[in-house]
Amino acid sequence: MLSLLISALVSAAIAGALIASQASTGMTVFLSSLGFLGAFFLVGFFVRKKMSKVQGELQASMQVAQRRMKHKVQQFQTKPGGNAKQLQRQLETDQRAMLKEGLAFTKRLEPFKKWSVLTGRQIATMRLQFHYQLKEFDQADQILATCGFLRGPLMMDPMTVAMRMARRYQNGDVAGAKKVFKRQIRWFWGARGTLLYGLMSWIYVKVGEPDEARRVLLKAKKATGVDTFTRNWEHLSNNREKSFSNAGLGDEWYSLHLETPPAPKQQRIRHSGRMARGF
Repeated sequence: MLSLLISALVSAAIAGALIASQASTGMTVFLSSLGFLGAFFLVGFFVRKKMSKVQGELQASMQVAQRRMKHKVQQFQTKPGGNAKQLQRQLETDQRAMLKEGLAFTKRLEPFKKWSVLTGRQIATMRLQFHYQLKEFDQADQILATCGFLRGPLMMDPMTVAMRMARRYQNGDVAGAKKVFKRQIRWFWGARGTLLYGLMSWIYVKVGEPDEARRVLLKAKKATGVDTFTRNWEHLSNNREKSFSNAGLGDEWYSLHLETPPAPKQQRIRHSGRMARGF
């Protein structure tokens, strides 16, 4: 990577100058190492600054699209007589267009890959999430297949880990989903582990292991304090598996595409008898 190469050249130049001036070995090693670290962080700072600018443009574009969709939902909720299915189709079309635009936008980040190993992994993470949200699961699986030491998407975000678990489950690899959960949950303390606890307990229920689901929910209750986990634990403790629901986890849960979210509801406008009679 270019940042490492530039840093090594700076370090070598400093070392050469110090050797030529007959500086002590300890001083030569210290100053050349300092030069390497200084150059590395300085180059990284300028690269991150330029990359952040591009990422900011992407984020701003997606926020505008999200505000438009939110406005459509608000209009539907306040105006009677709307068609819920038509609104749902419009929202799906708008969201798909937004995600496609974001996926295409990642190409603008490609030039930064030559500067850092992590940049390539960041781009892979973004593409994984876009493909997953677009339900392009084959492409998502291809990216997930590259996971390894210093390779593939970064598993630093609960949603990315949840996507990996969900794909393991959907591909029939329940043991793989359990393995990912056990390995990753230790890094997501408190509320950050909410989605992972919810997904793992849901998987256990789906594969007919309610006792294991209760064990996960017991940990989830203590770690997160989320009411949804308390209710689900009570349902399973009373043999009410059919009442188990992660709906309380909201959009994050439904974005895994394991269950269909409920359609938006209109607000009912109540008229008094006085208004009904025209007074």
